[in-house]
Amino acid sequence: MTEALRALAERVAESHHTKRTLRIHGGDSKAHMIGRDCQADSTLGLADYQGISDYQPSELVLGARAGTRISELQRALAEQGQTLPFDPPAFDNRATLGGTLACNLNGPGRPWLGSVRDAVLGVQLINGVGELLEFGGRVMKNVAGYDVSRLQAGALGTLGVITEIHLKVLPLPECSVTLAYDTSAGQALSLMSERARQPKPLTGACWLDGRMYLRLSGAERAVHHTASEWGGETVDDTIWAQLRDLQHPFFDGEEPLWRLATDIHTPARNDASECIDWAGSQRWFRSRPESVPAGSHLSLFAGGDRQAEVRGKLDEVQQRLQLRLKQSMDPAGTLNPGRLYSWM
Repeated sequence: MTEALRALAERVAESHHTKRTLRIHGGDSKAHMIGRDCQADSTLGLADYQGISDYQPSELVLGARAGTRISELQRALAEQGQTLPFDPPAFDNRATLGGTLACNLNGPGRPWLGSVRDAVLGVQLINGVGELLEFGGRVMKNVAGYDVSRLQAGALGTLGVITEIHLKVLPLPECSVTLAYDTSAGQALSLMSERARQPKPLTGACWLDGRMYLRLSGAERAVHHTASEWGGETVDDTIWAQLRDLQHPFFDGEEPLWRLATDIHTPARNDASECIDWAGSQRWFRSRPESVPAGSHLSLFAGGDRQAEVRGKLDEVQQRLQLRLKQSMDPAGTLNPGRLYSWM
């Protein structure tokens, strides 16, 4: 164990013994989004605990410390013609690998390229008692142990201090083309659903401000052949970075930003207050939807009252399981208290 890692573990152990709570963070790029405001006695930053610890390009696996910037990882991977498969946001070069996993953040390619949770092979973390634990593996053919590593996706640091992550990477696509179409949101949903069912190199499908965008990525021949079949206007790929990093003008302003995970067949609002991504399974709203379709999940992603609950209510069984999991990983409840739910 390195001195830096030992210092982190000792800090958590001290917090457990003194019952003083900790706000865990990396680059702090997501402090005021996704979860509730975290009220804690002190902070534990991991932004300086960074660096690639293991990279095997031939095996398509990479390991890095939690504070490593997403932008740094993408640069190192690009030198080997590879990339992170889950298309993660960089948030002005502040987003870290640990924070990305803790928040379970994925870019526009999520339905086709997989999520950060899917890419994780194993994690090293410090539990709420200060013990250093390792779960999973470091290569694709040796993913051993309990699947606690993937439980960290979306846990917002409430189940442990993530210190190192091992994950799968992918080759960069040989070619990428973005097609644009002027259409209504309803027509876009129908067309995106139809396109997504075809065996084509589709890796992005969104609708915004009266335009639908489709991204084709993969082998050059397949991409250009599909583009000629589907038609549309060929445009630059700026829209995908704007969606990924929430930098499109749609996301500007002080109004609350709502995110809805839903079925692709959920009807659209068809106005400027909605942005459709993931071929219809992710919707962004600047005003709260009047109703939430059955089986859908609505969360207050950013802005609004972040002292209140920002995600859907769990039923009694789900809440009980969540609390048991929290108790097993952080018995004193000192890690990111209230960040996920007010009651944990």
